Amino acid sequence: MNDRKPSSAKPGDRATPPHETPPDELAQRYAETLARLSTGSSRAWQGWLERQARGDFFTLPDPAVAAKALTRLNQQFLLHPQRALELQQRLWQDYAALWQNTARRLLGEAPSSEHEPNRRDRRFKGKGWEENLFFDALRQAYQLTAEQWLEGVHEVTEELDRDERVKVEFYARQLMDALAPSNFATTNPEVIEATVRTGGANLLQGLANLMEDLARGEGLLRIKQSDSAELALGENLAVTPGKVIYQNELIQLIQYAPTTEEVDRRPLLIVPPWINKFYILDLTPQRSFIRWAVAQGITVFVISWVNPDERYAEVAFDDYLTQGTLKAMDVVAEVTGEETLNAIGYCIGGTLLACTLAHQAARGDERVHSATFFTTLLDFGDVGPLEVFIDEEQIRYMEQHMAQRGYLEGTHLANAFNLLQSADLIWGFVINNYLLGRAPAAFDLLYWNSDSTRMPRRMQSFYLRNMYLENRLAEPGGISLAGEAIDLSQVRIPTFFVATEKDHIAPWQSSYRGAHLLGKPPRFLLGGSGHIAGVINPDGSSKYGYWTYGRLPKDPERWLASATHHPGSWWPEWRHWLQRHAGGQVPARDPGSHRFPPLEEAPGSYVRVRVDDSFGG
Repeated sequence: MNDRKPSSAKPGDRATPPHETPPDELAQRYAETLARLSTGSSRAWQGWLERQARGDFFTLPDPAVAAKALTRLNQQFLLHPQRALELQQRLWQDYAALWQNTARRLLGEAPSSEHEPNRRDRRFKGKGWEENLFFDALRQAYQLTAEQWLEGVHEVTEELDRDERVKVEFYARQLMDALAPSNFATTNPEVIEATVRTGGANLLQGLANLMEDLARGEGLLRIKQSDSAELALGENLAVTPGKVIYQNELIQLIQYAPTTEEVDRRPLLIVPPWINKFYILDLTPQRSFIRWAVAQGITVFVISWVNPDERYAEVAFDDYLTQGTLKAMDVVAEVTGEETLNAIGYCIGGTLLACTLAHQAARGDERVHSATFFTTLLDFGDVGPLEVFIDEEQIRYMEQHMAQRGYLEGTHLANAFNLLQSADLIWGFVINNYLLGRAPAAFDLLYWNSDSTRMPRRMQSFYLRNMYLENRLAEPGGISLAGEAIDLSQVRIPTFFVATEKDHIAPWQSSYRGAHLLGKPPRFLLGGSGHIAGVINPDGSSKYGYWTYGRLPKDPERWLASATHHPGSWWPEWRHWLQRHAGGQVPARDPGSHRFPPLEEAPGSYVRVRVDDSFGG
């Protein structure tokens, strides 16, 4: 019996093969892409003209610094012709070995692995780079060139002073990252395959993506790293239940609703960074530190900083202390009725928390019982890769721009941070978004990373000069805030430091040295991974692990050599420490009080102000 239904096809109709998009659907997609391209290019051009009209040619880092560094590198090679010749000879030897391996593969023989570059480079993870002989040879040729080139750069810059050598090596590495064959349509097998398969639609879609990113940056490229349509604050990000119970011009203070019948007597105040937004600690529910802390029976408060505009130009670092941390502590004390609290500071929020504690020590204010610092710098003597952006010339360059705008755009800071991991955070998206024509995936960490905030002119200038350039916070009385000389050695409360192994923003060794500036030895823990992933490592995770050791010798490497590695998340370890400072248990507290009634639902309105709202998030 034949159960097939009669065909509705008419004579002359062309059947659509399986997995092939129907022509009318292709035409519709093509039209939609052209419309996006037209709108995006128009907006990008308009933004560029507006930028030119107001004389805004600022980018960070300063292109002149990069050009000067590469010019200096060229001079160094000219001054050392013998080393340049040796570099060429080593490179030709590597090329010869590569050719021999390629010839063996052509003859069906197994190649030698003695001189083969790293196959684990994520830029070349596609099958085409290994299965296709040409692309495999191209990959290896590039990796050999990059390796020898960077080694040669290091050799010819040894006589330069440290500041100049760091810049030359950094921009030499940026140049090699940019020249990777994976970044070009004609030398990336995955892009070639996609172009053939889609008839070039990927490149057209990629061009539309590029124009939209240029439009969002007002003529400057602002790469989209995460699909914002799939993520939204209050829906699948920052959804831990709570209330905004206080706000002023600088902060909103959020208190989270309890999920246990009893809670620690001492509440917990979190001081997040204001370079990005607080919800790094309240991402998706599975990765939310705040949700986890609430579930541990802790009354959690968090500061949500305003995203400032030109009206905040004269806001000082002092204001972040008086109207931020100190004011939040006043409200926490009134709402809970407790005389003491525990506190956490993250990144620059940790730097501010340490300054607040020193300010309180000078005035005999003992309301903070213990403090925890996540990836915090107190000693800025070695800031790692960030030093490439910190010198008198570049700070003046930023100050001139901020004098006109009243603030430093967060997008510029994000661009600088992205350069520190350019292969992943820049070129990986160039390939995905522009060459393959794909939309970036929805990823909470990258969504947060691109949700940048502005930095007020006066505060930013003070922070860069006094902390990064002159390292005055490490000197007793080196800076004064809100009428008090800041001396970290006067901070003698229990403290807990969390640093991360691969942190490129707050190197763990520097965080370790900063911990020694306090007047009482802290507990120090080293987490795996980097500045963000190493902190957001949820309880129950099997990733990364962490190191602990009871003593705190001056040398961080000696500490690490003696430390014990533990698998999984460090969060339970911290909770065990905090329980000693909980002050006992009390009935759970609902958000707010008679004096500070709830104003709105968490995560509040301050955190929702995005700098890219002008073009679709």
